[in-house]
Amino acid sequence: MVLLVGLIAVALTFDFMNGRNDAANSIATIVSTRVLAPRYAVAWAAFFNFIAFLIFGLHVANTIGTGIVSAATINDQVIFGALIGAIGWQIVTSYFGIPSSSSHALIGGLVGAGVAHGGFGVIEWTGLGKTISAIVISPTVGLLLALLLVLIVSWSFLRVAPARADGIFRRIQFLSASLLSLGHGGNDAQKTMGIVTALLFAHGALTGAFQVPFWVVLSCNGAMALGTLLGGWKIVRTMGSRITRLTPVQGVCAETAGSITLFLATWLGIPVSTTHTITGAIVGVGAARRASAVRWNVAQRIVIAWVITMPAAGIMGALAYYAFGAFH
Repeated sequence: MVLLVGLIAVALTFDFMNGRNDAANSIATIVSTRVLAPRYAVAWAAFFNFIAFLIFGLHVANTIGTGIVSAATINDQVIFGALIGAIGWQIVTSYFGIPSSSSHALIGGLVGAGVAHGGFGVIEWTGLGKTISAIVISPTVGLLLALLLVLIVSWSFLRVAPARADGIFRRIQFLSASLLSLGHGGNDAQKTMGIVTALLFAHGALTGAFQVPFWVVLSCNGAMALGTLLGGWKIVRTMGSRITRLTPVQGVCAETAGSITLFLATWLGIPVSTTHTITGAIVGVGAARRASAVRWNVAQRIVIAWVITMPAAGIMGALAYYAFGAFH
């Protein structure tokens, strides 16, 4: 029982760090456009992170709990490896201010620890394949939707004075930022729910069909909201100003494109990266102005981080799995 409680605490620590790292995804645009001061923006985002469970089902939690590695593979050592692998990679990327994916770090850690336990045969390739595909699909969809929204808005407000349009979109950005935070909490918190629920099943604390207890839902959304409240300011700077400079109009288009992508993925049960999605959308609104408005060297470094996240977290997860076995 002590070990179970300890592993749940580690899982919630990961969720807290996920919220802290990914706070940038929710608030970078609204901070960079100066619609909200950072301290108010994180509180705004944290609130919508927390209430996300009221809006979405738990399809993503089911995918993580049963669709990445075989359910029979899940034990304390595998869960420990998965969480430590993910947390280790989060620490590295947070230190360097790199907006990598906490979601893919967790999945990479889970795969690494699972393979260390039972070989490549434990991988559920259908679920993992959807996740890997989303690395390309989610930022692409975010980018294309953002381009489309910028085009629609530009034509719709062609005869409106720039100052008046700016004022209108400053108010609209409260809504678009809320939707993005809602999508973030809905997709990302469910990943930790899936891990905790799988752990409870492995300990015999739950039986029957895979179902996430309500206390797990509240704990995971609460831990993520608290992490968001404390923010990750290096990554906010990267997302909000280093890729491209944003106006309120562009901020609304980027956030709306990102939230639509996240809502669709969450309802389909696909664990996507909020980081990937909003980065694609920010690049989209920047490129809509002109290609040179995007700092492509920054975007390139971010994409490299995306590619290496799952393998790096997988290696860390496997090492943590073996370390747990050596000391336990």
